[in-house]
Amino acid sequence: MNVVSRFLRVLVTLAVVLLAIFMLVQVWDVYMRAPWTRDGRVMAQTVIVAPEVSGTVVAMNLSENQLVHQGDILYRLDPTRFTIALDQAQAALDAAQLQLKQQQQEFARRQSLAGLVSSEDRQNAGIASAIAQARVAGAEADLALAKLNLARATITAPVTGYVTRLRLQVGDYAPAGKPLITLIDANSFRITAYFEETKLSMIHPGSPVSIKLLGYRPRLSGHVESIGRGINDANEAISPLGLPMVNPVFDWVRLAQRIPVDIHIDHIPPGIVLAAGMTCSVDVGSAARHHGIAARLRHWLENNL
Repeated sequence: MNVVSRFLRVLVTLAVVLLAIFMLVQVWDVYMRAPWTRDGRVMAQTVIVAPEVSGTVVAMNLSENQLVHQGDILYRLDPTRFTIALDQAQAALDAAQLQLKQQQQEFARRQSLAGLVSSEDRQNAGIASAIAQARVAGAEADLALAKLNLARATITAPVTGYVTRLRLQVGDYAPAGKPLITLIDANSFRITAYFEETKLSMIHPGSPVSIKLLGYRPRLSGHVESIGRGINDANEAISPLGLPMVNPVFDWVRLAQRIPVDIHIDHIPPGIVLAAGMTCSVDVGSAARHHGIAARLRHWLENNL
């Protein structure tokens, strides 16, 4: 009986040791080989909206984090000055057209009197007619610019997105070119994940990706869109003396660099709200590796480590 008990204890101990070794191997495999990372970020394109003309804000119907659609009116500037400029440009064009008509008639009359009018007078009349034509063209350009400036007094959304960093209210003076509203493009959300260089051999454009946001349980799905082609090299910095700044390293310690990988989001489960800057875990090609006990264990480790 003692022999059997002793054998069972040895067997259990051996099983526990083997299980521990198996677990350690799987943990090592996840950390060193499996293409996954917890260093992922939700990214989005931002569009800075600034007026192209200066003026006082007279109307605005916006709030922070509001969703606006492309072409929606964001705010309006006082159009009075632009309307007056448009009227002036129209009047200048009318006057230029009348002057052109007069010069053309004068040129035609002198041409009909070729035997009574000197060639110099006919030439001068032709030049005056050409100058009047150029003035009409200039007046037409001024009118087009006045119409454009009047249209620019109404600022619209260039993309569909969310209003952020709203620093504007009715009565503010909006200088031309000054950023006053930032839009987060609603159609540009993506994931940028940073993978160790030792794992890049298993990552390829088009590879399926499983994404786990830190604040949500449901997973997003996507695919690898591109792999970064360069990162900053600290050794490229130059000292104040103009010499290369080479960082000391230990030959027996080599830290793998992290390379950015852009991921396109294919599906967002209902109820998930994306915000630029969110953190997430990213698992590349996970669907092909989740079969069998060992694969399921690796999958659990990837989700919980």
